[in-house]
Parts: sequence; structure tokens; C-alpha cells
Amino acid sequence: MKYFKDITDLEELRKQYKTLLKKFHPDNRGSEDDCKNINIEYEEIFKNLKNNHEQTKNENSSWYDNMKYNYEEDSKLRDAINKIITFENIIIEICGQWIWVSGDTRTYKEEFKTFGFKFSGNKKMWYWHSDEFRKKGKKSLTINEIRNYYGSSEVEKKETIKQLIRK
Repeated sequence: MKYFKDITDLEELRKQYKTLLKKFHPDNRGSEDDCKNINIEYEEIFKNLKNNHEQTKNENSSWYDNMKYNYEEDSKLRDAINKIITFENIIIEICGQWIWVSGDTRTYKEEFKTFGFKFSGNKKMWYWHSDEFRKKGKKSLTINEIRNYYGSSEVEKKETIKQLIRK
């Protein structure tokens, strides 16, 4: 494994995946090849972890039933991120199982709608979540309260080197 180190569970895999995206994304002076290789490596490790859990399921079903992550939901989250990761001048933020997008999003309004994102007028941000992770309470939280409660991981989109050269 070139990018991921000492992965023993899905939580560690997800943490390292987010960190690697921040470091190697093309908008952060990384390369598309690095991102592709990271995704390939992620898929490989994910499959291995899943196979290990499947074997454990047969041996100890109660442990498997209480697992922290749902593989299908994890896949949906990653697919949603991959659909928008190439958009320029936006900030993608992951808070729990929700994706929040801010920045210059007007350019991509129709794409966001097509990909299942919704706009929060109060927060002036686009958001996405799978059907399983819906808001349960009636209390309205600010984005800072959401960040503090669920944690937050952000990939800030910057201008590419080509755009800087043109100016």
C-alpha cells in the first residue's frame, strides 16, 4: 500500500481517506493520478475489510449486527463527493454523514440539483445526505453547531496552476 498505512477498521480507513484527499487533490496542488490511485487503494482495502467482516459475521453475528458503518451508505457518500469534487471555487465539507458545500456554487446550481443536493437558505449552503441519515429533531442548528456536534472535515477548492498562469 502506497498511501494508506496501518488500517485495521473502517473508521481509520475513512479518516486517512479524507486526509489524503485534502493533501493530494488537484486543487491543492496534487495530481489526478494520485487521486485515482488513492481511490483504487481505498476500494481494495475496503473490500478486504468487508470480506473480513463477512467472515466474522458467520462466526459472531451479534458483533456484525452492531458494526458502526453501513457499507452501502459509505458508498453513497463517496459517490456524492466524487460527483462534485472537480467543481471549482467551492468548499466541500463533511459533517458526520452529511456533505455541505459553500463558496461560488451558483455556477453549479443545476448540477447540484441533478446530483440530489438541496439548498439551505438559512445556511446559504448546499447539502446532501442519504435517506438513512435524515434530521430527527425540530431544532435548527447553525453550521458551526453542526461542525462542533458531528465533527467536520473540509477540502478547500483552490484555483489550479493553469488558471494562475492565465492571469
